[in-house]
Amino acid sequence: MEKEMAQDLTWDEFMKVEMVVGTIISAEEFKEVRNPAYKMIVDFGDLGTRKTSAQITKLYNPKKLVGKQVVAVINFPPKQIANLMSECLVLGCVGDHKEITLLQPERKVKNGTRIG
Repeated sequence: MEKEMAQDLTWDEFMKVEMVVGTIISAEEFKEVRNPAYKMIVDFGDLGTRKTSAQITKLYNPKKLVGKQVVAVINFPPKQIANLMSECLVLGCVGDHKEITLLQPERKVKNGTRIG
């Protein structure tokens, strides 16, 4: 059975979403949240660094996250998550058991590279 798809998106609407590659430069357990998560800082090159929270604890260890490149949306408004102001949304695939697999470029690219 096919799932119903969301309403069609125009190319102009898609281009408004700033999806870029960044490198995780710090990751630690986020103890102040209800659902297990990590606090992270991601380096987006010329676009600067941004803080975020990610519920990726089922598949990832914070020490092994440092240095990984990820894909993130950087033009959402900041969102307060416990005592952290999240400044980007790291993207991942949601599995059947709500485990998140991070989206990553196939090979190393320059931080700040736009997804399109």
